[in-house]
Amino acid sequence: MIYWLYEHMLKRQITVLPGHVCFMISGRDMADAPENLYRATAWCNEISAYVAKHNAPATPVIRGLTYHIATPSPDDMKKCLSEIRKIGSIARLNLHVGDKEEVTGEGMDVVVAIGKSGREEITSCIRRMAQAHIPPEDVDEKLLESYLTFKYTPDVVIKSGGDHLTDFLIWQSVYSELFFSDVNWKYFRKVDFLRILRDYQSRIRRFGK
Repeated sequence: MIYWLYEHMLKRQITVLPGHVCFMISGRDMADAPENLYRATAWCNEISAYVAKHNAPATPVIRGLTYHIATPSPDDMKKCLSEIRKIGSIARLNLHVGDKEEVTGEGMDVVVAIGKSGREEITSCIRRMAQAHIPPEDVDEKLLESYLTFKYTPDVVIKSGGDHLTDFLIWQSVYSELFFSDVNWKYFRKVDFLRILRDYQSRIRRFGK
C-alpha cells in the first residue's frame, strides 16, 4: 500500500517527459532479467498516458525507447530473444542483433540493440562515405548523421547497476542527460524509473552551450 502511494505521488510530480529514453544494460544483467525490457516499455506507455491525461493536450510524451545490451558475444543473448520479442505486442519493436534487423508491432518506437558499438557505427559511416567518393570538404555533421544507423538523440541515458557507460550512441548522446542508478537491472523498479523522470524535469539542459 505504501509502495503504491509513493508511486502515485511520484507520477503526480511529473509534468515534463523526455522524448527519447535510452537504457544501457550489461549482458549479464540482461541474462538475469530479460523480462524487465517488456516491463520498462509498459512503464513508458503508462506514464506517457498519465502525463498526457493530466496536462495540456500538446504535452510531449515518450516517443522512443532504446535498450542497448552491452556484450562481446551477441549470440549469448539468443536465450533472451523470446522475452525481447514480447515488446512487439505493446510497441513497435526494432530488434538489432549482429547484422540482422527485425521489426514487429505498432506504437511507440522501441529499439533493442545487442552488442552494438558506437565506434563501429562511426567507422562504418566514414567507410561508406569514402566508398561513395564524397569530397572531404563536403563532410559535415549533417552529412555524417545521415549515415548513422541509429538516427535519434536520446534525451535521457540511464545506466543501472553502476557508473560505467558503454560506447553506444557516442555521437547521438553527446547532449543527453545521464542518470546512474545503483540498483541492478534485475531489481530496477517502476519507482526507480519514476524518480529519474522526476529529476530529469528539474535539470536545465544546455546542449553544450
